[in-house]
Amino acid sequence: MGRKTVVVKIGTSSLTEKSGRLDVGRLRALTGQVADLRDAGHQVILVTSAAIAAGYSRLGYHERPVSVPAKQACAAVGQGLLMEEYARCLASRGYVAAQLLLTRADFSDRRRYHNAFSALEVLLGRGAVPVINENDTVSIAELKLGDNDMLSAQVAAMVHADLLVLLTDTDGLYTADPRSNPDAEHIPYVERVTPEIEALAHGAGTANGTGGMATKVEGAKLAAGAGVAVAICRSRDEDVLARAVAGTARGTYFKAGSGMKTRLQWTAFYAPTRGNVYIDAGAAAALAAGRSLLPAGVRAVEGDFAPGDVVKVYRSGSDTCLGRGTVNCSGAQLREIMGLSTAQASGRFPGLPQEVIHQDNYAHFETEVSE
Repeated sequence: MGRKTVVVKIGTSSLTEKSGRLDVGRLRALTGQVADLRDAGHQVILVTSAAIAAGYSRLGYHERPVSVPAKQACAAVGQGLLMEEYARCLASRGYVAAQLLLTRADFSDRRRYHNAFSALEVLLGRGAVPVINENDTVSIAELKLGDNDMLSAQVAAMVHADLLVLLTDTDGLYTADPRSNPDAEHIPYVERVTPEIEALAHGAGTANGTGGMATKVEGAKLAAGAGVAVAICRSRDEDVLARAVAGTARGTYFKAGSGMKTRLQWTAFYAPTRGNVYIDAGAAAALAAGRSLLPAGVRAVEGDFAPGDVVKVYRSGSDTCLGRGTVNCSGAQLREIMGLSTAQASGRFPGLPQEVIHQDNYAHFETEVSE
């Protein structure tokens, strides 16, 4: 087994007692397994939940608060407590812990995305263990990534990880909710995340957590689409991390797609989009084959975008999003040249690039998605 880059996400349910307070013993045990992976030569990034759960009792709350300001205040306390424990545990094994707090804006802004990627590269290169959480103290509903399942998937895609391990209180995906249906069957392997697979997901499993199987499958879909294999495993299983890396842990494994370059990952998953372009079947086939989008294949245009903006590309007449790309013309220009040959378009706008979207600036979704 060669050296791998592994992103490990530990959910709130795996780090707290039934009362909702931080379970320091569980945190230390799981951090020890992270250190074991480092001892084995792997690079590891840890994405942790439970900042709010760790902090609310210190502020005198008897249970997890529900208001956003109270949650943010609890996270301000809990984040330090979590980091103190992670740093102490890793230091005892000879490793440096490095804290990173992220929000959606860090992914949607190209410069901040690049800076986060560069910082992670340096930290991994220097042998540190990055410990990442969403910046709950400053995040609001409009900015939150939604759950650390998605945050871990985005981090795994960003660093081109070999494996994303989502640790939770269940051993993967089932055909039904095993807590209420004794006939539910375990699903050990997912070739591709289809609408049928997404429909099997459930809500949050515990009162202390914020996610559930739905966000894990959503995260697995993003990571797999970016070329990262994913494993959903139960955190309390013995040596779960080493066995997940070896592919022998009980859980649900998601096959990695072909992946894409870091620049195209930003285009595909995080870039703000300024409009929609609808194309015919021939143009859709050309894009899927790695060729550029030409004016002749465009059937409709929505939005007032400018050259250099990112747009969504749809199959004409449907809500199927095929991918995202950076356009070489404005929305107004494209409305004038759509359906025209390359020569006709050049005659209308001399000097305009012949490609509406160049193949190097287009991120194709292996699994077509409805948006």
